[in-house]
Amino acid sequence: MRPRDPRRLLDRHRRARARVVIVHVPQSGYSDDGAVGSRQVAEVTLPREELEQIWSPEYLERLARTYWSFLSRFSLGLIRVLYNEDSREVVFLCRPFVLLRFRRPEYEIDSEGGTVNWPIDRGVLVTKRGRGRGFLRLAVRREPVSHDAGEVTVLVSSAVVNFYPTLASRFGRWIYEQTQLRIHVIVTHAFLRSLANLELEPSRVGALRAAAEAAITPAARR
Repeated sequence: MRPRDPRRLLDRHRRARARVVIVHVPQSGYSDDGAVGSRQVAEVTLPREELEQIWSPEYLERLARTYWSFLSRFSLGLIRVLYNEDSREVVFLCRPFVLLRFRRPEYEIDSEGGTVNWPIDRGVLVTKRGRGRGFLRLAVRREPVSHDAGEVTVLVSSAVVNFYPTLASRFGRWIYEQTQLRIHVIVTHAFLRSLANLELEPSRVGALRAAAEAAITPAARR
């Protein structure tokens, strides 16, 4: 492994516009029927004015897009995400090597935050009985703070719920925990730490932005 260039680390620290702290939470473990769950959480603290600029439904969609893009970059392009009208496919290099196939994302938004759920459809990493069950969830929640506070903290979490992994069913839970689960936790923590720069990529779909623009009345546009 190549040693990290201290100049690049210093430059990244200077560009950071937020502070990220990983919160260690207990894992949900296994259910009686073999489903597993995992959850990673980070506290992201940033200036209030920075948050107000990005606190909109559009940026929840951009956060989701950044998650998938980060996965591809982290894997040096070996893992790619293919966008279809009704699905998202996580593939190894290209089709037909579909590791995970998700249905189209489902968004839930309120004044304190929002969530995006990708229902799990199928894929090499999912057992047959796990098809169409479980989901991947990305959530953002604003922490209460006084009106005159200069900084605000939001909780950003990633969770896999009711997932039936192929590895666990074929080779045992220990191998799954030491391979697929461990890699997932490492990647997710790296993604959460990358949010310190607040650099969110534009959405490939733009569904929430289009919905927000459609809700603006002609009078408001003038």
